[in-house]
Amino acid sequence: MSLAHLKSLIRTIPDFPKAGIRFRDVSSLLVDAAGFAEAVERMASIAPQDIDLVAGIEARGFIFAGAIAGKIDAGVLMVRKGGKLPGPAMGRDYALEYGEDRLEIHDGQIPAGSRVLLVDDLIATGGTALTSCRLIEDAGAEVAGAVFLIDLPDLGGAQRLRDSGLDTHALLTFEGE
Repeated sequence: MSLAHLKSLIRTIPDFPKAGIRFRDVSSLLVDAAGFAEAVERMASIAPQDIDLVAGIEARGFIFAGAIAGKIDAGVLMVRKGGKLPGPAMGRDYALEYGEDRLEIHDGQIPAGSRVLLVDDLIATGGTALTSCRLIEDAGAEVAGAVFLIDLPDLGGAQRLRDSGLDTHALLTFEGE
């Protein structure tokens, strides 16, 4: 299956969640069994080697992280929005366009020195991904790389991660959008 075909499986929803935004809906790829399997296979193939945990960012990142972890024989770490974890958590606040948000992981779940792959469905400005990286590093692990299904290069997030020294890859790009 070609990358062009995979890209064609992603719906674009105009003016969601607000006017002027073109939302990239991966649910149309997820319901296509062959397309989803191909996307996971390709994302796993561009990931760094010797990964202990695959960290998925809430919520669509969980889907891809679990599937990739199965391919590369790694565990799954969920990076959650603040206040969603039932046990002791460690977290980091970060700035949004209008306000702040928080990301958390369970305290003590990452063995020190673990090599972690960060995964999400899409990278836009990179704020959530960078905060996730810092949170994982706060726990004593190494973020060995990041893999995304989609990059919106005009928003600069993947480049921000690369500029921070992180090995960063995306399977598909939607430029000029």
